[in-house]
Amino acid sequence: MITRRKLIRNLSAVPLLGGLAGTAKALPFLDVSSTAPAKDYFKELGVRTFVNAAGTYTAMTGSLMLPEVLAAIQYASKDFVMLDELQDKVGKRIASLVHSEYAVVTSGAFSAITLGLTGVLTGPDEKKAAAIPHLEGTGMKTEVIMLKAHDIPYAHALKNTGVKVLQVDTREELEKAINDQTAMLFFVNANNFDGKVQVEEFIQIAKAHNLPAMIDCAADVPPVENLWRFTKMGYDMVCFSGGKGIRGPQSAGLLLGAEKYIKPARLSMAPRGNTVGRGMKINKEEILGMMVALEYYLAKDHAKEWKMWEEQIALVGNAAKSVPGVVTEVKVPAVANHIPTLHVSWDEKKIPVTAADLRDRLRKGNPSIEVADGQPGNKYAISITTWMLVPGQEKIVAARLKEVLSQGA
Repeated sequence: MITRRKLIRNLSAVPLLGGLAGTAKALPFLDVSSTAPAKDYFKELGVRTFVNAAGTYTAMTGSLMLPEVLAAIQYASKDFVMLDELQDKVGKRIASLVHSEYAVVTSGAFSAITLGLTGVLTGPDEKKAAAIPHLEGTGMKTEVIMLKAHDIPYAHALKNTGVKVLQVDTREELEKAINDQTAMLFFVNANNFDGKVQVEEFIQIAKAHNLPAMIDCAADVPPVENLWRFTKMGYDMVCFSGGKGIRGPQSAGLLLGAEKYIKPARLSMAPRGNTVGRGMKINKEEILGMMVALEYYLAKDHAKEWKMWEEQIALVGNAAKSVPGVVTEVKVPAVANHIPTLHVSWDEKKIPVTAADLRDRLRKGNPSIEVADGQPGNKYAISITTWMLVPGQEKIVAARLKEVLSQGA
């Protein structure tokens, strides 16, 4: 439970950002003395909590919000504002922070994809926004093209608008598929190296055919530069998750890019009701919390944080490989979840414990610990990240991992 004292202490070390000063005096909303006594709700409900050494998975509720974000959420909860006005002002500030023409806070990267596409389809026409997903007879275009290698489950966000999604392999197939019904080209950055057309060539094709292009970068922060890299590259819309590396609300996201597409997307967002995006409502607390999370993310010392992750990974890795038969390797994914990742594998003859069994033992321990899958097809491997750990928890993970591996030896 975050206490008032901890909030004030944490904020006192932070420079002024977006009008939020790092002192209790400048942040009167930090006075939580009137709140109800703390209760252990998860324990009361019988919900398991755990040490997250796996990563920012939605099933594991993403990341933990910063105290500053929690303070902003509490602040926003105490007054009424007009939703559109808040989106206007927050969007303007976010756009300036990430060198974008326009920005809006969405209810996650998935909704950013859907809403961004609605802006492309409808333009500023409210009647068209109300017609989605029924495109026939409206004059709206009906197709989006993407690479087969990018057919991830989240691409379903495109289909919410009623479009037909065409999948292609090569540049030749892509250009052949373009026709008068093509509304947009869609790219998934996490799968950049899986396809035969990569990120820069893809946008060049879109520009050559005068088509808008959207890129899904849900898990592509860090590095921080990705927040403006793709708009500068020429992508018209870039979609980010807010509740992963940026450490904002798990139910928030960012849609960044060209005003000509994103401003019309607002026609399909709450508070308007007769639209496909009405159920993707995001509240004032999340909007403000997302802005504050972004401000603090941009201001942090990223090199220092990276060094901390490397040190934490080294601690856990050294503990694991001290067990005979265990091999460790540290890798940094080129795209998506670009953070030091520890891969742990072991000789099944020396340690006859499957990864599933090991994960179960870690899960059932005290404290409960979650780790991620290892190499595909290898039943004796797991992977670990430390970026979602509370500092100090790396020692717990190291000790428990060594203990469980040793027990299996």
